[in-house]
Amino acid sequence: MARTVSRAKEMSWTDPACPVARTLDLVGDRWSLLIIRDAMDGARAFTDFQHRTGIARNILTDRLRRLVERGILERQTAPTGRRQNYVLTAAGRDLFAVIVAARQWGERHAFAPAETHSVLVDESGVPLPELRPVDVHGRSADIDTTSVRHER
Repeated sequence: MARTVSRAKEMSWTDPACPVARTLDLVGDRWSLLIIRDAMDGARAFTDFQHRTGIARNILTDRLRRLVERGILERQTAPTGRRQNYVLTAAGRDLFAVIVAARQWGERHAFAPAETHSVLVDESGVPLPELRPVDVHGRSADIDTTSVRHER
């Protein structure tokens, strides 16, 4: 996490005071999120990411470099010693809830009712329950029950 924070000071931001904007500046493009998704699903090598996403080599090279620079992925030498693997850092692993939220939104809004799609399941094979924010009392929180406080 410290690496992400240290890199954050060097970047120019879309909206410097907004955590959502900063997150999107760090990881918000389509290819980066798909790379992060695939890393969470076990992809490690350049060719893994390329085969899973269909991304052009030059774009993949650029996105992997950026994700390493921003502290989301780290390079590790593969056991063979002949190539580099990409592994999620703690900051990268912390994006799991973001990926789950995007997945679940897509399940609700991006597919026709009978259209098949992949499903994220827990270790016993049961689909994860819908991810929903709650307040400090465990009550459902939504746009009607929350507000943004701007710190000075």
